[in-house]
Amino acid sequence: MSYPFFALISRMRYITRWGLMRNTFTENIQEHSHMVAVLAHALALVQRDILGGTADPDRCASAALFHDASEILTGDMPTPIKYDNPDIQNAYKQVEAVSCRKLLSMLPETLQASYEPLLTESDAEVRKIVKAADKLSAHIKCLEELKAGNQEFASAAKQTRRALEKMQLPCLDWFMEHCLDAFSLDLDELD
Repeated sequence: MSYPFFALISRMRYITRWGLMRNTFTENIQEHSHMVAVLAHALALVQRDILGGTADPDRCASAALFHDASEILTGDMPTPIKYDNPDIQNAYKQVEAVSCRKLLSMLPETLQASYEPLLTESDAEVRKIVKAADKLSAHIKCLEELKAGNQEFASAAKQTRRALEKMQLPCLDWFMEHCLDAFSLDLDELD
């Protein structure tokens, strides 16, 4: 029997994000998921090692790698549409859940239980950190576009910044205070 799960996961690179925006450089959900995993791992380390919490960096990074996997089957819905109306938001969550179940069915039965928490995160702390990393990644994309002179992302940068501040997540606040400004620097300034 052949299991297409991993072949479909590899197709994440074909799904472009920010479809309604003029981009200086494109970003696909595979690239985005990698950055979200890096950020989720960092946020969990900050939570655990700096702030004395109990976050699991490896679990957060793994969940982040798969946080948008359902979009392989659904495509990427632009944020203004996805969150503009509660009915659309609820319907989209249902579609995502069906998509995740479909993806899980494409694995050997013995692996499904291991992948299920990655595709349908049930741990509240992991979910909160991955959500913060996801929004942080979107904000970083906005900062990079602005750095490249693309004012198309000015409003999105303000909106994502406000959303990050509203999260009131200590590890995220720490990261924003100590690491976020570096994303606006050029290569020579990073030295």
